[in-house]
Amino acid sequence: MAKKKKAPPAPDPTLPSPLSRVILALLVPIALATFFSSFAARNLTDSRAMIAPFLGMLGAASWFLGIRWYGLPGMALRGGRPLFASIGFASLGWLALFLARLYFVDSVGIGSTGAGLMFFHLIVFEAFCVQLFAFGPFFRNVADWRGPLTAALAGGVLFAFIGLFYFGEPHELTGAAAFYFVAWGILYGFIRLRTGSILGSVIIQAVQGFTTWFVLLPPATLDLYWLNWMHGVVGVIFIVITWRLWPKTEEDYRV
Repeated sequence: MAKKKKAPPAPDPTLPSPLSRVILALLVPIALATFFSSFAARNLTDSRAMIAPFLGMLGAASWFLGIRWYGLPGMALRGGRPLFASIGFASLGWLALFLARLYFVDSVGIGSTGAGLMFFHLIVFEAFCVQLFAFGPFFRNVADWRGPLTAALAGGVLFAFIGLFYFGEPHELTGAAAFYFVAWGILYGFIRLRTGSILGSVIIQAVQGFTTWFVLLPPATLDLYWLNWMHGVVGVIFIVITWRLWPKTEEDYRV
């Protein structure tokens, strides 16, 4: 006997319109993060410490908006099978970047000093807070407004914009770097769409950044030519993985 498809829950009539929620989910965290970081980072000199208040407030504001609108079950923080599926898909991207990093960019040694603090920054601020901002309430509201595929693409571009300007990964503002970050963001957007969870990609994003740019220490001055090659090749691989993740039916959506 065929199992009946569960109907999606009806939207809460007390919520603002989907477009209004999209605007709020985008602008409120950015406004609060800009205001908070202008005071919190005033006397800081370390670049990561200066960026942490901004990224942290992006995540905190998104968290409270999401809890208010959807509750904890609707925040893409699912464990179990969604978590492991998310880890599996994101690990493909990590492997691609790690191998390309070994091939295209030289290493000058193995990093260890400040490893714990570095990993904490990566998993809390660059991974969890940014993904919660891009693929939490913003993703849900865009999906309500224009559909799940648009949400995956829009969330991916938002992730890319934050990553390009605020992540500590070595890069220059070139077309290859922009392509890489957009492809990376869209890959995570489709992982979010297919699994319904950001937890796995949060873990792998932190491990990815830690292994490729901290454990493998890059030279102080990078060869931009080979760095662009790395970003271009990895970006293409990300797009191929995303193409394989592209939903075939509505049952593939996990909004």
